[in-house]
Amino acid sequence: MIIRLAREEDDIQACMALDHSWTSDRVWQMDAREQAGGVNVVFRSVRLPRAMRSVYPRHPGELMARWEQGDLVLVAEDDGQILGYLHLVMQTSEGTAWVQNLTVTPAQRRRGIGTALLQAATDWLGQQKVSRLLIEMTTKNYPAICLVQKLGFSFCGYNDRYYANQDIALFFAKSLR
Repeated sequence: MIIRLAREEDDIQACMALDHSWTSDRVWQMDAREQAGGVNVVFRSVRLPRAMRSVYPRHPGELMARWEQGDLVLVAEDDGQILGYLHLVMQTSEGTAWVQNLTVTPAQRRRGIGTALLQAATDWLGQQKVSRLLIEMTTKNYPAICLVQKLGFSFCGYNDRYYANQDIALFFAKSLR
């Protein structure tokens, strides 16, 4: 397997064609309570009564427009087949990069491809003098939450009704210096 820059429109089409859904038997549940003088927000891991299949909160078709605007897209490829991708937006004025999409085809998950994509992005960002990497995901994507926590990312915030489907976005960050 190699990790490389997406080079042509065919790469992006293959990325968009991947199954972006996931299955999980856990979620991060949010509990927000107003109290005198403030709001208390707590997230906790909750086991579901049965595994739930979730649909990706973004339309994969947006990736083509983003790539054409110059956003970074890395692909994981093996024998000419795209196994996954990472889509990154640079915010150079803040020294920050933002992973907006990270997908690995279901048959190839839990084989280190997501880790390899994040490591390749981190290596590339080190050359760009970026000091912080952020990644977002929905509270329903427990496998992704576990992955980023394992890789040293820390929870740094959330946005209620962030995605078009009204899901909550969780934000995790990692210092690169």
